[in-house]
Amino acid sequence: MYKLVIVRHGQSVWNAQNIFTGWTDVELSPEGIEEARLAGLILKKAGYVFDMAFTSVLSRAIKTLEIVLKEMELSIPIEYSWRLNERHYGALQGMNKFEIRDKYGETQFMQWRRGYAFRPPELEEGDPRSSTNDPKYKDLKQEEIPMTESLQDTEKRVRPYWDNNIVPAIKSGKKVLISAHGNSIRAIIKFVEELDDKEIEQVEIPTGVPMVYEFDEDMKMTNKYYLDETAM
Repeated sequence: MYKLVIVRHGQSVWNAQNIFTGWTDVELSPEGIEEARLAGLILKKAGYVFDMAFTSVLSRAIKTLEIVLKEMELSIPIEYSWRLNERHYGALQGMNKFEIRDKYGETQFMQWRRGYAFRPPELEEGDPRSSTNDPKYKDLKQEEIPMTESLQDTEKRVRPYWDNNIVPAIKSGKKVLISAHGNSIRAIIKFVEELDDKEIEQVEIPTGVPMVYEFDEDMKMTNKYYLDETAM
């Protein structure tokens, strides 16, 4: 049996303000820092150890991972990839969710926010919110840097990384921890749990709460559960 632990980053400053974040690189809020610290304590008390970790190139996921490992008193190799970044919310990035809902209506808002195949409006070329000139992505091809994404698009970039990087690490016997984002995690959940397009739209993931998957030798999921303070 294989185990994998996934943690959605702690609350960010834009989560706290109810703002669409996407690829915008914002920091954790004080509450998010505490969520990450608690996640580390829970994992340590529950007896978990890790051999390596995977995370995105965005600060909120990286910082969450650093805090978790500090609380666990672990120093392990970390692999960073843009493929684990949050879904790109296009022209909605930096916009208040309540204001977007009021302007466009509940149906359009929920399609953009949770619909599997719906993309928000694209950023225009030259928009200062674009990641095209961000040095973090200097090694990417222009077409790999999105101007907007649906969850379906996010899954398409996450899946190869799962197959080629994460699964081989798990099957080699390494104990793996992933610190990522709501929608990159939802992408993993969709194909790991074999959910259909409508089922994944109902999935919500709490910030800073460790989620444990158990797999058989063929990497088919056999169990899933969250670790909260009752595990301490």
